[in-house]
Amino acid sequence: MKIETSILKDTLILLEQFHTDNSAGRYTSDIKGFKNWIAETISSENTADVNAVEAEWEGKSGGRTAESVISTLLVHLNRYAKAYSRSAIAGSGFATQEDFIFLISLKAFGAMTKMELIKKNVHEKPAGILIINRLIKQGWAEQTDSETDRRTKVIRITEQGKEALENQMHKIRKATHIVAGNLNHKEKLDLIRLLDKLDKFHNPIYHENIDPRNLIDTVYRDYPF
Repeated sequence: MKIETSILKDTLILLEQFHTDNSAGRYTSDIKGFKNWIAETISSENTADVNAVEAEWEGKSGGRTAESVISTLLVHLNRYAKAYSRSAIAGSGFATQEDFIFLISLKAFGAMTKMELIKKNVHEKPAGILIINRLIKQGWAEQTDSETDRRTKVIRITEQGKEALENQMHKIRKATHIVAGNLNHKEKLDLIRLLDKLDKFHNPIYHENIDPRNLIDTVYRDYPF
């Protein structure tokens, strides 16, 4: 019997996600455990659909808006993520989580100018320059001439920087895995889609560098949502 390639591909993706979600050994590593994981995942997805319709939150009856809750939860989640990141770099040469985030960007996307690196990581210029200077001082990054334009200086990761990053990647991956918490695969994909939509809305506004005194009024006037 011929099996569709798409089905095989989807099954392999499911097996990979099962392996990731089962890192704590909640399910047996056999077909029975795999089926139990699928059954519970489907059950969780159905429950999530019901909860989405009946969503409740503290202060709702008193008039607290969904927008207020979203803003507060994003702030909280950012603080939780920072706490796990601090744990991931404890005892290493990294001073802050931004240090390894900048380094990861250089490794993933290649050499770029200082401002390109700062903008990619949504940082203010003064703070971004300090991070870059720390990386250069550590020997993890270097400033060189651009290969396409000798008049332009670019920042690139060094072999020493790659080694420093690799030495911490196990803990960093564990930290990022914890941040995703108890979300199942579908919930993770849904969250990625929603956060990406928000990022695409806010990113161009952020890079306009609008005067803080005019920011809110400008967004309401020029960026319909």
